[in-house]
Amino acid sequence: MMRRRTTLLTGCTALALALGATACGGGGPVSAGGGDKALSGQTVSVAGVWSGSEQKNFQKVLDAFTEKTGAKTQFVSTGDNVSTVVGSKIEGGNAPDVVMVPQVGVLQQFAGNGWLKPLSQTTQKSVDANYANVWKDYGSVDDTLYGLYFKAAHKSTVWYSPDALDQAGVQPPKTYDEMLKAGRTVSDSGLAAFSVAGQDGWTLTDWFENVYLSQAGPEKYDALAAHKLKWTDQSVVDALTTLSKLFKDKQLLAGGQNGALNTDFPGSVEKVFGPEPEAGMVYEGDFVAGVAKDQFGRKIGEDANFFPFPPVGGGEAPVVSGGDAAVVLKDGKNTKAGMALLEYLATPEAAAVWAETGGFLSPNKELDLASYGDDVTRTTAKSLITAGDSVRFDMSDQAPAAFGGTKGAGEWKILQDFLRDPSDPKGTAAQLEAAAAKAYKG
Repeated sequence: MMRRRTTLLTGCTALALALGATACGGGGPVSAGGGDKALSGQTVSVAGVWSGSEQKNFQKVLDAFTEKTGAKTQFVSTGDNVSTVVGSKIEGGNAPDVVMVPQVGVLQQFAGNGWLKPLSQTTQKSVDANYANVWKDYGSVDDTLYGLYFKAAHKSTVWYSPDALDQAGVQPPKTYDEMLKAGRTVSDSGLAAFSVAGQDGWTLTDWFENVYLSQAGPEKYDALAAHKLKWTDQSVVDALTTLSKLFKDKQLLAGGQNGALNTDFPGSVEKVFGPEPEAGMVYEGDFVAGVAKDQFGRKIGEDANFFPFPPVGGGEAPVVSGGDAAVVLKDGKNTKAGMALLEYLATPEAAAVWAETGGFLSPNKELDLASYGDDVTRTTAKSLITAGDSVRFDMSDQAPAAFGGTKGAGEWKILQDFLRDPSDPKGTAAQLEAAAAKAYKG
């Protein structure tokens, strides 16, 4: 939901826009820049969840598209409830041309509603050639490709202040239990261990997913994500019990449970990397680096670093990903230019624009790792690309939006309640199952 990063391609041929191919299956070729620009005078409207520095960085990508094609762009931030906002815009006859969809479940919902246009042959060829199959699968519904994953997230990273850990005399931990132990040592040294963004329910789903994937394993993870396994399964209760060790320990949480519930994602990063640190560590995806760098001037690799989310019990270390997929709406006023934008976003050239500034990972294998602005991000990006089809996509993002992607409802709300009172994992599992059963039926 939040993210960040960018660099011009170095040593990598800057792809002349594949926009020369027919966009949207009709019309003439779209200029790749220079000379006549076939989309001059046209405007592409784009909606997405991004705001702040993320929106500014994405605007740089849109500006590069304008430079290539002559088309102007207009970005509208939807906030977290992208499904509701876009649905109301369609009903009101004001549909955007392109939507950056942050959840697989929402993409599937949009396709099921008949709102989406299949992507052009040019984009499909780029995805086939330059993306792991998993990204095509998550962007497809009934074997039709509707979504291009422009921005990915590596959601198995725990970010920390090297100064805070050094002062406490602890090393980056290798297991979940070691992480909690290290956190108590950090707390003893004067800082809270973890800044948790409990005001944003999506961050709590990410905590759960990493614990669950490691503790229960990938097969159960896939089954739970598809709701082929009930949330009342003992594996869910076990994962919530593991998570409760953190949530119930006031020594570990900056501000305790109430403090966490009143902290949003940017605020959670500020509590570790801002001018007045309150905690030594914050769990979230690679995009933490973008906030630490852009908003608080931290040098990634020196003032801010990460360790992989550690394995739980005897499980493997988890690799959970997320991402934002670009889709083209049928009811947009300029679907041809919208399709041309996606053809541009499918190129490593477009990814490089954001990669240089930070807070961004691309699933495009053709993006030169030198495009990323620091070694930490390059390492994270390489890890994501190397994981290939073994990446497990964010579970809540695969669910229907009513369960996994709506503020104040479903999984987000239930896990916030669990953070407030983590004493009954079994009861929380029952609530999750009731909400999931209702959403998946719908």
